[in-house]
Amino acid sequence: MKTKSVTSRDVAQLAGVSQSAVSRSFSSNASVSAKTRKRVLEAARQLGYRPNTIARSLITRSSKTIAVVIYSLENPFYSSVLERASKFFQARGYHLQLFVAPLGKAFDEVIDDILRSQVEGVLMLAISITRAQAGEIAAVGVPVVIINRTVDYEGISQVSCDNHQGGYWAGQLLAASGHQRIAFLGGLIGSSTNEQRQAGLLSALAERGMTCHGVDVGNYRYEDARFATRRMFSTRRVPDAIFAANDLMAIAAMETLRHELGLRVPQDVSIVGFDDIPMAAWPSHSLTTLQQPIELMIVKATELLLNQINQTESSPDHIKLPVTPMLRNSTRSASI
Repeated sequence: MKTKSVTSRDVAQLAGVSQSAVSRSFSSNASVSAKTRKRVLEAARQLGYRPNTIARSLITRSSKTIAVVIYSLENPFYSSVLERASKFFQARGYHLQLFVAPLGKAFDEVIDDILRSQVEGVLMLAISITRAQAGEIAAVGVPVVIINRTVDYEGISQVSCDNHQGGYWAGQLLAASGHQRIAFLGGLIGSSTNEQRQAGLLSALAERGMTCHGVDVGNYRYEDARFATRRMFSTRRVPDAIFAANDLMAIAAMETLRHELGLRVPQDVSIVGFDDIPMAAWPSHSLTTLQQPIELMIVKATELLLNQINQTESSPDHIKLPVTPMLRNSTRSASI
């Protein structure tokens, strides 16, 4: 037998207050005395009442919901970002709604789904968009912040790390370690992170009169990176170092070299990654990598978004944060 749902009217009757007082008691910014709020919360506890956030959003026109758009959670880096973003927004009375935009799906369809959900803002996590798409999103009027991607458009806030500098450091390290055949294991073709990290590597090598030994694509995914590693090492002149555009691919390359091809890391092949995911520091990997400042990225991105939602800051901002080299055992020693 289905039990009757407890309503705010029931809570108001038990607490001896008005329905509006019940509503105000569950709103952190509403004006209500501490005594009244205590009575209402105690009555709600006794009755097992939970406020209907959907109904409240229709009244207040505030859904307190932030959309997060991502194409994959395979990379542990983005799981960490999502966890920290959730904690940040929950502490401020917001909750997240996840939208997955897999590769190949029309991005416009995802945006339509988001807008129908009446979210107050959008965090785009590692989603590549064109300048035209950025303009369309900005024209809708929903606040948007892009994390860990950049687009050549001034009208949308963006928070990223210095990908070019990270790639440059990797190139300098590997060249200074005596490597002559340095390859790049790339991520998604056309993504800003991939292009900037590769450009940094090429710049460092060019300064030393060197060129990139070869390039293959792992799409920022573990299995794709394993296939790419096999291709790299199926030729006569194989790389003696790999700079992978993220840690997940670096670990895939490391395990393929060790367990399939019988090569040693770093004695035969040095490997550098990017992100500094927790697995990178595990003793079995001890991966040299570039650490992205996750906490600071989240703080900056969420502050930008909330400022736009609350209209305390109207102009979009582009923030680039420094990376930190993490020198471990997957590379030979060098002085750079």
